[in-house]
Amino acid sequence: MTSPAAPEEASPTAMSHRQIMQAMSGLMAGMFVAILAGTVVANALPRIIADLGASQSSYTWVVTAELLAMTATVPLWGKLADLYDQKLLLQLSLGMFVVGSLLAGFSHDVGLLIFSRVAQGIGAGGLTALAQVVMAAVIPPRRLGKYAGIFGAVFAVGTVAGPLIGGVLVDTSWLGWRWCFFIGVPFALLAIVLLQRTLKLPTVRREAQIDFLGAFLIVAGVCALLIWVSLAGNEFDWASWQTAALTGGGVLALAAALHVESRVAEPIIPLGIFRNRTVSLTTLSSLFVGVAMFGGTVFLSQYFQVSLGKSPTVAGLMSLPMILGLLVSSTVAGQIISATGRWKIYLVIGGVCMTAGLALLSTIDADTHFGLLSLYMAVMGVGVGMLMQNLVLAAQNDVPAAELGAATSVLSFFRSMGGTIGTSVLGAILANRVASEMTKGLQDAGTPAGSAEGGAHSVPDMTKLPAPMREIVEHAYGVATGDLFLVATPFALLALVAVLFIKEKPLKDTSGMERLAEEKEPSAAR
Repeated sequence: MTSPAAPEEASPTAMSHRQIMQAMSGLMAGMFVAILAGTVVANALPRIIADLGASQSSYTWVVTAELLAMTATVPLWGKLADLYDQKLLLQLSLGMFVVGSLLAGFSHDVGLLIFSRVAQGIGAGGLTALAQVVMAAVIPPRRLGKYAGIFGAVFAVGTVAGPLIGGVLVDTSWLGWRWCFFIGVPFALLAIVLLQRTLKLPTVRREAQIDFLGAFLIVAGVCALLIWVSLAGNEFDWASWQTAALTGGGVLALAAALHVESRVAEPIIPLGIFRNRTVSLTTLSSLFVGVAMFGGTVFLSQYFQVSLGKSPTVAGLMSLPMILGLLVSSTVAGQIISATGRWKIYLVIGGVCMTAGLALLSTIDADTHFGLLSLYMAVMGVGVGMLMQNLVLAAQNDVPAAELGAATSVLSFFRSMGGTIGTSVLGAILANRVASEMTKGLQDAGTPAGSAEGGAHSVPDMTKLPAPMREIVEHAYGVATGDLFLVATPFALLALVAVLFIKEKPLKDTSGMERLAEEKEPSAAR
């Protein structure tokens, strides 16, 4: 007769602001590491690829490899969060991140660099899924907006600091690009220690088996399709046996995964969660946000350096308008949502701003004035800041506490998948458009097309090009980058359409841990 007392003993009381901030310190340090690792490399990539003698396709793969690994592993991390110690899982993901960073820093060929990015991606998948799960566990949805705004500020600081630090490291001869990977290691180790000291969560172990077959099929299916998207049109034709093998294998694996997930007791992705209208629409919107945001912005640093001829440090500074827009919008919107309880209007405004920002960025070329470019990037940043975290808030508010991990990981999974698809497809479009524009420019100049350094598909070292060739390359990358944003704009519009159909529901006043205890009480009473 003592069993009903267990939920009461495990049931947490509402945490004060100070307690929440202490609990979040290690979490924020971990998120900062993940953001820094991605952004610190952005400005270094053109130099890294040129130094390793790799191609434009390799440039895309260095970005895509991390996104691919992160995307494929997010659902598994999310499921583990519902079953095992979330703090330990966070520390394991940070440990994987450290291993990947060290491997990347010691890479001497692009193959090892891409492999190390896979290791980093697995760690980032854990951080992406688990950070938001833990936030929902300790903070009620009604108060979550304010803290989501703080995380938005951490995101913005990491995104601002990353390119600047990366630019300085690359431009400092006695350091170099390898330190772009090493610099995150001490931060990751600090995050592991802080999590151990400050994050106090009740240990919940359920007697359940991980659906490893479902996990394998999901990872295999997603990877096959994303590898096809990355390579088709570049390494082989869209209509080829490789396309048939990768798409056929991917679809079959995902169909088998659906069959398995619908029958096991503890599925990696509970299919029933999609019966919830809010989850389905926020998932769809997150997919489109991923395509538009990652695909549209990951090549901006290359545009600054190659098309505008800026140094890595200056390229980092040039991204500030977009980051400031994101910082201000996420922080202000989060505070207002916590104060008023109203959230849908900010999703709608975010969707409008992101669509408008991408449409404006589609007009850029090698001659665009930086004032206009700054305005366009700021509009884009405002939209992303209002959309990203608040889509997660809407979904977490509308699911049972026992499904918080699954719902959060599903949104992160589809956003990451959208980012991987966007980066891969738009990277292929960029490579082909740059090649055609450079060939056209060389022909107009009366120069043989093969005279470009490394060929049209290589990322050029702008410091070694003669002035006439530099102008052709700058024009080619300027035109191609504008085209990328034009392709990304419809996806932002689709995200806005999905947001419009989300039904606004009042934000709950209890945390995930409190809700979980309440949900267990009726079953314990029975």
